[in-house]
Amino acid sequence: MEQNLKPVQTAAGGILLSVVVPAFNEQAVLHECHSRLSKVLDALGVSAEIVFVNDGSTDNTPEVLYRLREQDPRVAVVELSRNFGKEIALTAGLDHAQGEAVVVIDADLQDPPELIPELIKQWREGYDVVYATRVARDGETYLKKATAGLFYRREVMLRSRRRWQAAGAGLECGPVNPI
Repeated sequence: MEQNLKPVQTAAGGILLSVVVPAFNEQAVLHECHSRLSKVLDALGVSAEIVFVNDGSTDNTPEVLYRLREQDPRVAVVELSRNFGKEIALTAGLDHAQGEAVVVIDADLQDPPELIPELIKQWREGYDVVYATRVARDGETYLKKATAGLFYRREVMLRSRRRWQAAGAGLECGPVNPI
């Protein structure tokens, strides 16, 4: 796995937010993804990084990612040697994320970046885990729905949560557990 990361400093009094974005053959949407993420991060006013993980793309995804990195110092790129799948790409991104808080989002914008401020708000209120789930997974196979559900359940470790709806996605928060 090739790493091409830049150090990111926490702003005085701010948080460091990492946004992990796995990408497989996403050249067509990466500029829009970066643009929308940038607008959200700029509005939040926090020190942030965007960790794109190239999951062995065979299109021009790597070239687009490196151009974005040249244009935006918040962008870091992690290259996987081949396509390992979304879950491994997410894990690689999480391993390289430097933030106090980490948001995971799909490059294809099925997950709206505009929900990030609500996720951060809930995290600042003291939740260890805050995540959004799709209200509907139309057009996905049973196997895709099942594997996505298993992955996210494992990541959240099946802790008790409260749930509410915001901007078309279900958001869930896990309680703060003392160490």
